[in-house]
Amino acid sequence: MSPIRVFLVDDQQMVRAGFRMLLDSQPDLEVVGEAGDGQEALDRLADVACDVVLMDVRMPRLDGVEATRALVARPAAPQVLVLTTFDLDEYAFAAIKAGASGFLLKDAAPPDLLAAVRAVHAGDAVVAPSTTRRLLDHVAAGLPDGGATPAAPAASAPADDARLAALTEREREVLVLVARGRSNTEIAADLVVAEATVKTHVSRLLQKTGSRDRVHLVVLGHETGLVTPRP
Repeated sequence: MSPIRVFLVDDQQMVRAGFRMLLDSQPDLEVVGEAGDGQEALDRLADVACDVVLMDVRMPRLDGVEATRALVARPAAPQVLVLTTFDLDEYAFAAIKAGASGFLLKDAAPPDLLAAVRAVHAGDAVVAPSTTRRLLDHVAAGLPDGGATPAAPAASAPADDARLAALTEREREVLVLVARGRSNTEIAADLVVAEATVKTHVSRLLQKTGSRDRVHLVVLGHETGLVTPRP
C-alpha cells in the first residue's frame, strides 16, 4: 500500500523538523511538504497532493482556522488534524467548526501522534482526551438553559433545525448517544442492536447532516439541543 502522505504546517521550523523526523521513521507515513503559515500552506497544497495535514493554530499571515476553512472547501480536500499548544486554546474548537477532523496537543506522546494521523486518514475523528470536556463545555455555553440532560435519548428532540429534518427517530437516538461520547459498541448495547447496525446509522448521520466525522456529530448534537448541558 502507498504510504499516507502528510503535510506539515507550523511557524516553528524546529517543530516541523521534529514532526518530519518522527513521521518519516514510519514505513506507512511520508512527509510530502511543509509550510510556515496558513497562506503558504494553501499555496503549496494547490500543487502538492496529500492525505493528512498537521495544522498549527496560531501562525502569522493566515492562522490555522482560516487555512483549514479554505482548505476543506477545495475538491478532494485532505483531512486536517489541528495541533495546539494549550488545551485552553479556543482556536482549536474554531478549527473543528471550520472543518478539521480533530485536534491534538503538541506535547502528545509520539505513539499518540502517529495513531492520530492514521486514524484521521481512515476517516475517524481524533480529540485530545484532556480537551474533550472543554470542547463540549464550549458548545454547551452557547446553548439556552435546558436543564438537566435526560437519562435516555429523547424521541421528542428539537425538530426546528434544518440539519435534523431528514433524520429518522432511530437516527436521532443514535446522534444523541454519539453526542454524549458513547462508542459504537456502547450504543449497540444501549439500543440492543448489532454494532454493524450502529455503524450504518452513523454513516447515514454523516451523510444526511453533512458532517465530516464523529467530532462534528458531537458538536451538532449539542448545537441543536439534542443534548443539553448538565446542571
